[in-house]
Amino acid sequence: MSIKRENFVRLAESRVTRAIDAMRVIGNLSNRSNYEYDEEDVKIIVNTLQAEITALKAQFKVKKGMSAQGFRLKK
Repeated sequence: MSIKRENFVRLAESRVTRAIDAMRVIGNLSNRSNYEYDEEDVKIIVNTLQAEITALKAQFKVKKGMSAQGFRLKK
């Protein structure tokens, strides 16, 4: 495995694990015996997280017409 791949795997595993843990902690806020919130609060939290996931997907998606070297028209 190349160094770049090893670094990617190591960092991805660590960062995704932290992100999952953070989402679980956010989920703990749903305990109504400890916290007071309304549906608008929940909507804002969920929409914000969904927007960030959408942005994350876009970062990994290869844009049509683009390559590692730059812009290319289809032949």
